[in-house]
Amino acid sequence: MKSYSKEQAVKDIVAGVIVAIIALPLSIALALASGVEPACGVYTAIFAGFMVSFLGGSRVQIAGPTAAFATVVAGIVATQGMSGLIIATLLAGVFLILMGVFKLGSLIKFIPYTITTGFTAGIAVTIFIGQIKDFLGLQYADGVKPIETFEKIEANIHAIGTFSWQALLVGAVSLAILIIYPKFEKKIPPSLIAVVVGALMVKFIPGLDSGVFTIGELYTIPSGFPKFALTGMDFSFAKVSAVLPDAFTIAILAAIESLLSCVVADSMVNSRHNSNAELVAQGVGNITSVLFGGIPATGAIARTAANAKNGGRTPVAGMVHAVVLLLVLLFLMPLAGLIPMPTIAAILFMVAFNMSEYKKFIHTLKTAPKNDIIVMVITFGLTVIFDLVIAIEVGMILAAMLFMKRMSEETTVSGWKYVDSENDNDSLDLKVVPKNVRVYEISGPLFFGAADKILDIQLKDYTKCLVLRMRGVTAIDATAMHSLETLYKKCQSKGVSLVLSHVNEQPMNAMKKAGFYEKVGADNFCDHIDSALERTSKI
Repeated sequence: MKSYSKEQAVKDIVAGVIVAIIALPLSIALALASGVEPACGVYTAIFAGFMVSFLGGSRVQIAGPTAAFATVVAGIVATQGMSGLIIATLLAGVFLILMGVFKLGSLIKFIPYTITTGFTAGIAVTIFIGQIKDFLGLQYADGVKPIETFEKIEANIHAIGTFSWQALLVGAVSLAILIIYPKFEKKIPPSLIAVVVGALMVKFIPGLDSGVFTIGELYTIPSGFPKFALTGMDFSFAKVSAVLPDAFTIAILAAIESLLSCVVADSMVNSRHNSNAELVAQGVGNITSVLFGGIPATGAIARTAANAKNGGRTPVAGMVHAVVLLLVLLFLMPLAGLIPMPTIAAILFMVAFNMSEYKKFIHTLKTAPKNDIIVMVITFGLTVIFDLVIAIEVGMILAAMLFMKRMSEETTVSGWKYVDSENDNDSLDLKVVPKNVRVYEISGPLFFGAADKILDIQLKDYTKCLVLRMRGVTAIDATAMHSLETLYKKCQSKGVSLVLSHVNEQPMNAMKKAGFYEKVGADNFCDHIDSALERTSKI
């Protein structure tokens, strides 16, 4: 802020107003997709948006409700109610703050690209299927409240008899505006045009109002400042335990989405974000959001990009966006009741299409290694069939197991081949190995997935000395150390001396800590294979 100027202030204010116009219909639509009141989305954009901009680690990050959270929030609300969602989000906020305080922001990079691609595409499919009902004007029978994706498909099939051509017409026109309008005009957000046109169609075209529901007909549209949400909350141990997995999911998803958004923003404004500060801000933003009736929030990539493209370069733009939305909430919110539900469905169709990144998904299917494709497809399928919690858990476990398998295949333990130098034309490139000495070359990380390969080392009856050349071993774990100790005991029982060549820093530290260095003896640790072979000659 030391170099902040009036010119930049004007740019930030303009960018903030434009982002607020974009965020308003999206916030309402995403709230409805999440199974909560439409105003909850606006509360989220206001309170989480302001706090994340004020405290965050990115100059241009815009936070608010996002499509990634829609299915997660809907599932929590359906099973645990709004009180469960509030508790889960409060816990998630605490987790995010702790992640930032303990500088765990860099750990997010260990979540594979295939998992984020898989669950993002899966969420897009679930959002798309969830909006078919409103796009076609279907009406479910009393008591039918589907949660899972296949339950929604089944409910839609059973309700096909209630199809409304009026709803389809309004939805189709809205969708056409969202697709075609940006090709000719980019200054005014297409979602705002679609909302206005849809509302005018229902209001003034005869016959449409009878077959199209508006937000105001299905939901209560409050105006004024939101009330404090913790009054009368149940913070019992049973309730907290029940929502703990959901809190963990919200925290991980918020961290992933917000830091991905920060990376995108960095490339657009030539900046560099502070990941740990961003995590703390996301935690505070989520806590503040639910304290005032909002839902979980994270960095919104599309709104962040819009902020950067329209001249926003400091957190002031994000805070202006929140203030503008607050003014809309206080004075114009009742107008939101005029928005047709098919228009909301059309907006969410476009959100699902854009977030699916189908080109990346297809490209990965065509070009990635088989193991990565398996992880992505399984994560995608589990997200659609079950939920994001199961998808991330199984995806991470599967990715870790396949990675360990891949790494174990890279680790080799091979014995040298011995030739008679008098009959070999390449003898100048060979090492002279004393009689009764065997040399094994170990390459790759020695961890529990490859530790058994050490035990495959064979000792001949005439072997008096065994050399392990370890210049290619960059790391070793406890399981591999146990295998080395077993090999050492085997050597002792057969009267074979063990010599190690070129042990790198991490393996050497592990050997000293385990007492293996003292057992083998300092004289039997050599810096180079030549000195190791010289040592075996003396032995």
